[in-house]
Amino acid sequence: MSVNLATQLREGTKKSHTMAENVGFIKCFLKGTVEKTSYRKLAGNLYFVYSAMEQEMERHQNHPILSQVYFPELNRKHSLEQDLYFYYGSNWQDEVAPSEAAQAYVSRIREVSNIAPELLIAHLYTRYLGDLSGGQILKGIAQRGMNLTDGQGTQFYEFPEIPDEKAFKAQYREAMNNLPIDQAIADQIVNEANDAFKMNMVMFKELEGNLIKAIGQMLFSSLTRRRASGSTELAPAAE
Repeated sequence: MSVNLATQLREGTKKSHTMAENVGFIKCFLKGTVEKTSYRKLAGNLYFVYSAMEQEMERHQNHPILSQVYFPELNRKHSLEQDLYFYYGSNWQDEVAPSEAAQAYVSRIREVSNIAPELLIAHLYTRYLGDLSGGQILKGIAQRGMNLTDGQGTQFYEFPEIPDEKAFKAQYREAMNNLPIDQAIADQIVNEANDAFKMNMVMFKELEGNLIKAIGQMLFSSLTRRRASGSTELAPAAE
C-alpha cells in the first residue's frame, strides 16, 4: 500500500517551513549576515543532533521500514567534526556542548527511536532533504559572510558520496513513497516533522542573542522586518 509519504510531508510541512525561514537568525543568514560565534554554536548543536540521528539509524538499519531509507552517505557527523575542528581547534570536544534546545531535540530523537522508530523518518526528512536542497546556496552564503576559503568550515554542506543531488533526492522520495506504512503512520510522521521544524526553530532563536550582540539591534531589526513568503527551500527542510 503506497501513501505517497514524500508528497504528504512536503504539503503537510509547508507552513512550518515558512515559519522556520522567518526566524530572525535564518532571515539574517539568507541575507548574507553570518556571524562566526553564533554560526559555530549552531554547528556544535547540529553535531549533537546528527550524532543522535545517525546512531539511532545505524541501530535500526535492519528495521522493516527504516531500512528502506537508510543511506549512510547522507551522514553529517564526520563533516561537522571537521568544521568544529576548524572553528574551535583540536580540543573542540571540550569546547562544544548542546544548548537547551539541542538537548531537547536530541532527547526527542532518542525517545522516538525507542518507542516508535518509524517516526525517525520525520527527522531525516526535515534535516537531510533540506541540507541537499539548499546546502550549496547556504555554503556560498556562509563562505562570503565569514570570509572563508573554499572547504574551510563548510564541510557540513559537502556530500562527496552523492555526486548528483537532484537524482538522489528523487531516489529518496521514491523510497519514502514506497514504504510499507498505512495512512495512520504517515499522519504521525507528518506531525513529527512539524514538531522537528519547531525544535529547529527554537534552536535557531537561541542564537539570536549572539547575533544581535555582534551586529547590533538596529541592523538585526532592519534585516528581519519583512516577512518572507517561504519559497527558498533552504533551512532547515526540504522541497
